[in-house]
Amino acid sequence: MARPGKGRDRGQVAIEYIGFLPILLLVALAAVQLGLIAYTAQQAGTAARTGARSASLDGPYLADCQAAVSSWLADGTDCGASPGADEVTVTVTVQIPSLVPGWEFDPAVKTATMPLDH
Repeated sequence: MARPGKGRDRGQVAIEYIGFLPILLLVALAAVQLGLIAYTAQQAGTAARTGARSASLDGPYLADCQAAVSSWLADGTDCGASPGADEVTVTVTVQIPSLVPGWEFDPAVKTATMPLDH
């Protein structure tokens, strides 16, 4: 024997799921953004080491620094060298892209120092 009103309960789960969906999407978007932040920081570190290695050998450190960054991050990349007496320090700043308009992040800044090759 069927319970009265059982057919009306089936739509309740769908309504609850639709209400929870924006929260799930926001959590997923935040997780992807966190991964993007970590990836950008890793790319900045790689570019700093590459630029410092190139600058220590009197190479084209700026071009090498920017070539070490993924092409879609290269436009927001800035490389600067500070030569010393026996070493060179390269600082790289990479802008962190935002997936959601209005979410702004400080850039990833990494520094690497290499001894000069005399």
